[in-house]
Amino acid sequence: MVNRDRIVDEFLELVQIDSHSSKEGEIAKVLIKKLKDLGLEVTVDKAGEKVGGETGNVIGRLKGNKNGPTILFSCHMDTVKPGEGVRPIIKDEVIYSDGSTILGGDNKAGLAAVLEGIRLVKENNIQHSDIEVAFSIWEEGGLFGAKNLDYSQLKAQYGFVLDSGGSPGEIVVVGPAQDKVNAKIIGKPAHAGVAPEEGVSAIMIAARGIDKMKLLRIDEETTANIGVITGGEATNIVTAEVLIKAESRSINEDKLNAQTKHMAEALQKAAEDFGGKVELDIERMYPAFNIEENDEIVIKTKEVFNRMDIEAYTTSTGGGSDTNIFNGNGIKAINLGIGAKKPHTLEEHIYIKDLMNSGRMVYELVKIFAE
Repeated sequence: MVNRDRIVDEFLELVQIDSHSSKEGEIAKVLIKKLKDLGLEVTVDKAGEKVGGETGNVIGRLKGNKNGPTILFSCHMDTVKPGEGVRPIIKDEVIYSDGSTILGGDNKAGLAAVLEGIRLVKENNIQHSDIEVAFSIWEEGGLFGAKNLDYSQLKAQYGFVLDSGGSPGEIVVVGPAQDKVNAKIIGKPAHAGVAPEEGVSAIMIAARGIDKMKLLRIDEETTANIGVITGGEATNIVTAEVLIKAESRSINEDKLNAQTKHMAEALQKAAEDFGGKVELDIERMYPAFNIEENDEIVIKTKEVFNRMDIEAYTTSTGGGSDTNIFNGNGIKAINLGIGAKKPHTLEEHIYIKDLMNSGRMVYELVKIFAE
């Protein structure tokens, strides 16, 4: 079935290609060749030009030989820092970095799994419907690739994003929407020792506003956080400006709207109380998704894991991924666990067993959607 040495070697090859966010040009070239060698028609969209990256999203299509829904497999090509000069090490059937960098299993384990799964389809002459792949740029830090993907090139009804940290068997069916809530608090400068009463402290406005906010875990569906506060020049100056970077998330759109409004109003009221001003920049970063348990995509994915003798389970996430963006653009998508453990850390690792099961998972998904 899955060729252990092949998928491991390919994964090791991919993680040693530097591809920080916006710097995916080299890995895109490698993946384009690999996809073409597998018989896919490959294009690169203009997402990179829009966001200032080296390349656009890599989009591939393998024409089917049997009627059935078009299915999409997606992973992102970029990694977080430090991800340059990755030197992978295998110990006791687990792949690590040497400890000086991340490993890059997030999300290159997904890339290796998709390539291996499609190879198995070709090698075993499996009849299948149309298969599409979308390898996105700059997922980390903003989902910029998926947001700027040329969706006119995709026909998929169902999408599988291989980008969750659980082992194969994990099916993420619920994810929140997120609002960015950035604020500039404007006070009035004055000498803090000579005439402090002539000033309006932006720090005091920010403190009052934040104190009045409900933050962190709001309820089982909603969270909010103040992440960054900057401002001030010296202790002898009443601070005239403070910048706040915050967010709110919820799987319930009404709750998200209410939380974001609450945070904005808290700052506005504080500014009024002290005689200052607030400028707000609020943006919906991505939509929520919620796939029903009885949906075909979930039922068939569970059956795939049943065939693999892997216990399947559905779950929700508090984070955002390309899955949110695909659902928002009309492709019913779920996020699947591929076993990249402790992502974004120097302790990141992946079990070879999970890597192999991820490759087989792709192969079995292709088969079951053509049945």
